[in-house]
Amino acid sequence: MARPIVLTPDNTLPEDGLSGTLIGRIWLPGPVPGPTPVLLHEDGVFDLSALAPTLAGLCELEHLPARVHDHRALRVCSVAELLANSGSERDPARPSLLAPADLQVIKAAGVTFASSMVERVIEERAGGDPQRAEEIRAQVRDVIGDNLRNIVPGSENAERIKALLQEKGLWSQYLEVGIGPDAEVFTKAPVLAAVGSGMDIGIHPKSAWNNPEPEVVLVVSSRGQVVGATLGNDVNLRDFEGRSALLLSKAKDNNGSCAIGPFIRLFDASFDIDDVRNAEVDLRVEGEDGFVLNGRSSMNQISRDPLDIVGQTLNANHQYPDGFLLYLGTLFAPTEDRDQPGNGFTHKLGDRVSISSRQLGALHNRVQHSSALAPWTFGLLAFIDNLAQRQRA
Repeated sequence: MARPIVLTPDNTLPEDGLSGTLIGRIWLPGPVPGPTPVLLHEDGVFDLSALAPTLAGLCELEHLPARVHDHRALRVCSVAELLANSGSERDPARPSLLAPADLQVIKAAGVTFASSMVERVIEERAGGDPQRAEEIRAQVRDVIGDNLRNIVPGSENAERIKALLQEKGLWSQYLEVGIGPDAEVFTKAPVLAAVGSGMDIGIHPKSAWNNPEPEVVLVVSSRGQVVGATLGNDVNLRDFEGRSALLLSKAKDNNGSCAIGPFIRLFDASFDIDDVRNAEVDLRVEGEDGFVLNGRSSMNQISRDPLDIVGQTLNANHQYPDGFLLYLGTLFAPTEDRDQPGNGFTHKLGDRVSISSRQLGALHNRVQHSSALAPWTFGLLAFIDNLAQRQRA
């Protein structure tokens, strides 16, 4: 039996505790239980549903930090009490933590860092076979090296490198979105499908080569305004996507494959987009077999500015009337061998994955097969019905 995850203020909150403006989403028991947007404060967790019944609606409000602090909300419980019931074992009669997203579309940007871009080329050329990856990695790096790190995507220099790689027979669709003018932005998960901190994440049972992807996730309103940020795990199946880029949806979207949390930190005097640009995102994987993997993704090495990716997602060609959450990609691509030499890293059942950042706190999840997780049943129809019932109650 895998060890349970236990959440506490010490292992979940940002380094500066509750001094920033933290909002989230919880399951609130009652006569008609349901998901509720909340504010976290030193005095406790406060119900914001009278201000906006959905988190998406809340993020549409102007002057949001001031609005949530000025709102006379009802206290639900203490922060410690909420977290204590938000790990692997939950009492449905008490409030528990959910992913901080409801009606927003969940988007993700891929191949936004030089190192992970090279790894995608390797996945493609290995055809999803981890045993071939190390040999191909050496071949690709002989030609590409680390020279892509400072390339501005879409620039004249990027076009010259593209021509060189084509001559060497190394051009790839991943390099196209990595240093070409257009970013890769895809839909990561259906609305309401994300899991929050303390919950299990899902790996497809047929996958033999997969990994976590620690990322900063921006929270964007329908107007394209970035209102805050949180953390995410863009759970990834390297073998599925490596076999064919057309399997991206199967590689990226399974039960429990999208983890977000623990809370959204709103932009205010203590935290803004420059903090996102300079964030350090740490990863720790602890296996039941004693294996430990540590990694880091430094946002200051991203190839595209976060606001450029936002602009490539929402523009005159595509709107999001309920807003969206946007994974910004990761520098981290694990190459450390876990079992046999040359096979690299892959998850095992029971792995505990922690993604943390100084100003955003920590997201904790445990790995299971997607087929073994509780089926996802609370979709849009259930949510709309739940909101109507609670309004009548």
